[in-house]
Amino acid sequence: MSSLTAALVIYRQRPALAWEKEGRLELLLSDGERVRVRSKDVLLLHPGPASLELAVPEGEEEAAWELLKGEQVSLKELAELVYGAYTPEAAYGAYLLAQRGERFALEGEGVRARTEEELSALLRAREEREARERAFREGVERLKKGNPGPEDRPLLQEVEALALGKRKESPVLRALGLSETPEAAHGLLLRLGVWHRENPHPSRLGLPLTPPGLPVPPLPEEERENLTHLPAFAIDDEGSRDPDDAVYAERVGEGFRLLVHVADVAALVPPHSPLDEEARRRGANLYLPEGTMPMLPEEATQILGLGLREVSPALTFELRVSEEGELLEERIYPSWVRAVRLTYREALEVEGLEALKALAEVLRRRRLAQGALDLALPEVKVRVEGEAIQIHPLPPYKSRVWVREAMLLAGYAAAHLALREGLPFPFATQEAPSRRVEGEGLSALWEQRKALKRAQLRAVPAPHKGLGLPLYAQVTSPLRRYLDLVAHQQLRAWLRGEKPLAQGEILERVGAAEAVADLVREAERKSRLHWTLLYLQEKGYEGPGVLVERRGGQGVFLLPELGLSAQVILPAPLALDAEARLRFLEADIPGLEARFALL
Repeated sequence: MSSLTAALVIYRQRPALAWEKEGRLELLLSDGERVRVRSKDVLLLHPGPASLELAVPEGEEEAAWELLKGEQVSLKELAELVYGAYTPEAAYGAYLLAQRGERFALEGEGVRARTEEELSALLRAREEREARERAFREGVERLKKGNPGPEDRPLLQEVEALALGKRKESPVLRALGLSETPEAAHGLLLRLGVWHRENPHPSRLGLPLTPPGLPVPPLPEEERENLTHLPAFAIDDEGSRDPDDAVYAERVGEGFRLLVHVADVAALVPPHSPLDEEARRRGANLYLPEGTMPMLPEEATQILGLGLREVSPALTFELRVSEEGELLEERIYPSWVRAVRLTYREALEVEGLEALKALAEVLRRRRLAQGALDLALPEVKVRVEGEAIQIHPLPPYKSRVWVREAMLLAGYAAAHLALREGLPFPFATQEAPSRRVEGEGLSALWEQRKALKRAQLRAVPAPHKGLGLPLYAQVTSPLRRYLDLVAHQQLRAWLRGEKPLAQGEILERVGAAEAVADLVREAERKSRLHWTLLYLQEKGYEGPGVLVERRGGQGVFLLPELGLSAQVILPAPLALDAEARLRFLEADIPGLEARFALL
């Protein structure tokens, strides 16, 4: 390559002129840019002289291929065979033929003529690709017109995969000019009538949607205290299928004796077992309006659920409490109990719960005096039964408070024991809210909830300010929450004198379970909203709302009958906690939003 004559080379798949300069090449690119490169960075087409005005002549490509089938030649030889001369234009033409890769293919600095078999396979593949591209364009056009056919099922499956979070992009949505998001995919499927009520949120969050298929071992033979002669009441919402706690209280001397019986899940699910690993992967039961996806096999619930059989195995928290609500003594042990299942409404009529009622009031007053917050905002239960969507407000039965206070005291007792005994434990903690809101109306509760700090699970103890407790651990739902199960595994190891999980193992479990639990909570919240919006879309709604916040010319209303909040334009000033009637206007199902108007 002469230092004076411009050679023709290929640099980054584009033609360029090249000169040798001080042991390197100086290139002039087609856009006028000059760069210095090494010889190995370019492919020499012609030694020159050359220019970048490259008008490729007509050539005999097919004749050259017929002559060369299967052979390898240089670019110079190919140029001479196809174009009859070795000029810069012919050399560039030969390069383009090889670059196109039909009859000829670049191999290093040479060119290989394909065999007949190779060419036939290549042409077949091209025809098939062109047919697929044509079918894709035609299918997209049908989707654009809202008239998909049976042959468009693969395109729709691609859109469904994006809507369910199983893929991140969609050529179909791109071709339709839509954003490649799960929400856009969901909206398209609804508009096309492919989806109607499908709830994509659990799948989109990557949660398991089939029950665990693992075998459940039998209960181990071990000594249990027989408490079947004492009452035990498993109180829960109507329709609950996984009763994992039961309570009984009685007055003794100048105080109370409280028995909190909890399903003895750790008896069947020791650390590191397959069931433990599966529960850890799932984090918690997934409660959806359309059904529950358990973290443990259904057989475990049938064996361990309190009141599902005549006699149930339990881990009992026997607690002695003063008249002032101070925990005086705790004792934890495996037991047999005979639990009676009750709904919260039925519990109000049971005479044997008077002592529990009195104790709960003492415990509640004590916690409030210690800074606890009681944020009793309206709640509803959303259920799907067959084709019917049902929304039932949860009445604020006093019996809910009775059960809650008993469970909180059991959690405090377990955390206290763990701290005293140096037992590594998953503690539940919460910092003080950013501010205290005065007032008793729904607007005050709404503002106070906004000021709450997020509760956290940790392997080191700290106060739970929201509950007004110096220590706390969740221990009363081991059938439903993995970290409750971990707490039971630790308590059982301590009771049996065995080696418990170390602090690092608890930390690891807390991190893993919390990550999944966040997804479970998000799936539950979005699923409830999804079905609520479908209910509104199908049934309409007109009902009461309470103004809990003003934002400029708009107000945030709580709708107690729906368990929803809605932002609505205020045509005139309205006092906080004022009640107004709202009418549902429309729902954006993919966006999980509803519009309401004041009547």
